[in-house]
Amino acid sequence: MFRAAVRLSVSGVRSLTRTQPPRCQALLASRCYSHGKQETDEEFDARWVTYFNKPEIDAWELRKGMNTLIGYDLVPEPKIIEAALRACRRLNDLASAIRILEAVKDKAGPHKDIYPYLIQELGPILEELGISTPEELGIDKV
Repeated sequence: MFRAAVRLSVSGVRSLTRTQPPRCQALLASRCYSHGKQETDEEFDARWVTYFNKPEIDAWELRKGMNTLIGYDLVPEPKIIEAALRACRRLNDLASAIRILEAVKDKAGPHKDIYPYLIQELGPILEELGISTPEELGIDKV
């Protein structure tokens, strides 16, 4: 029994000391970047305005579109927000309209001049659609 154990351990050590060629070779690391056309700012804006101007848009698509849009590293242009607010009006969804304004204010972050500019640009549309800002409703304070 001891002899069998020694024989197995010696053969195990021999197998460890043998130099074996590498079984797999490392492949060169390469990244596959998109070689497609880059979307311009105007095309981006037009795509989102078209999305929110769809006559058959429903509440789920509106929320999904806004979540995707807010997920980007940008503050949406006033014309995109206008299209989203008009979609809210078509759906008779005041809560979503106010949420959009809150999300845009949050997205503006520490840049204190962006949100007032957007409200100034959207003022006539907000008045036309009968939408109050979170500040007018008093819900902007925690």
